[in-house]
Amino acid sequence: MDRPLLNRRLAEFGTTIFAEMSALAVRTGSLNLGQGFPDADGPEEVREAAVRALRDGRGNQYPPGPGIPELRAAVAAHQERFYGHLGLSYDPDTEVLVTAGATEAIAASLLALLEPGDEVLALEPYYDSYAACIAMAGGRRVPVTLRPHPESGSYRLDLDELRDAITDKTRLILLNTPHNPTGTVLTHEELSAIARLAVERDLLVVTDEVYEHLVFEGEHLPLASFPGMRERTVTISSAGKTFSFTGWKVGWITAPAELVAAVRSAKQFLTYVSAGPFQYAVAEALALPDIYFTGLRDDLRTKRDVLAAGLSDAGFQVFRPTGTYFITTDIRPLGETDGFAFCRALPERAGVVAIPNAVFYDHKDEGAPFVRFAFCKSIEVLQEAAGRLKALASG
Repeated sequence: MDRPLLNRRLAEFGTTIFAEMSALAVRTGSLNLGQGFPDADGPEEVREAAVRALRDGRGNQYPPGPGIPELRAAVAAHQERFYGHLGLSYDPDTEVLVTAGATEAIAASLLALLEPGDEVLALEPYYDSYAACIAMAGGRRVPVTLRPHPESGSYRLDLDELRDAITDKTRLILLNTPHNPTGTVLTHEELSAIARLAVERDLLVVTDEVYEHLVFEGEHLPLASFPGMRERTVTISSAGKTFSFTGWKVGWITAPAELVAAVRSAKQFLTYVSAGPFQYAVAEALALPDIYFTGLRDDLRTKRDVLAAGLSDAGFQVFRPTGTYFITTDIRPLGETDGFAFCRALPERAGVVAIPNAVFYDHKDEGAPFVRFAFCKSIEVLQEAAGRLKALASG
């Protein structure tokens, strides 16, 4: 057979760096601060809710295509609870769709809303599935680069660059805030400007807000709450990051009924349905008291500070995140410039695994000297990692 076995548009993505680095962590016995999954499961009462659903026979067969009514109602109630003061509310029957995690929500949204040749603006660096999903939908990705500002210790969006990137072929903005991998939380000013551009140029927006409850300074503001945005925004979230059940793959979108119907039309040919018993458990999780969500945030803020201090002591320049559970660092103070080479050597040098940020860039040179670490691990693991990394500072 002479024809290639993988579509050429997807062949460029190949095996992900996450799989490579996780395998390297196992082979070398290193602490895996590369892939962003917690090292402890979420609340016991939520796990028990999943067990009850299994035992009671709820969700063991196909759940409804849009998701079980209990979860759709819980998602709508959750939105009202946290963002109702911003004017956001959704009809659980027509404006909520349950998906196989946020990744499927992104894929289904782009497959539904793009035509071949449409341009998609995405904040660079961006999670690698964004590029793959845009390619599968036949779109053309147009990166708008977040750049580090060492004086402020953060990454910022150039709004003029965003405006200049819009052309007559632009169909959609793919937004992520809080932002992986930089930990940036877009400000009210930035979101207002994005909203004005979307309204002015009649653009759709798909916004990935899976880290909505992991904001350490300031607050998370859903883009859909800004003037003119509810009717043109697909908002995505999931249970994985908020409740530390990344393996359950339960996500959802909220959007106007016509956009939900479009996304559902694509979604039904992907997984069709998924995670039946877990949907009941996540419905209960979304109703947990406020103390759970504030406790999660405060715990991760403490972990951020532990790892950030350790990385600084080891000689990295640290960009302290205001959201998510990732820290981006600059390796140039260590005399390094190639993030890929640095990360591949790090397990042998220090017994720690990280991810090179260049994998999240079209403009590889922009991301070359930056490396991402995850701090969704126990304090003990983070302290041990910090201790191991000190060897870099000494030579």
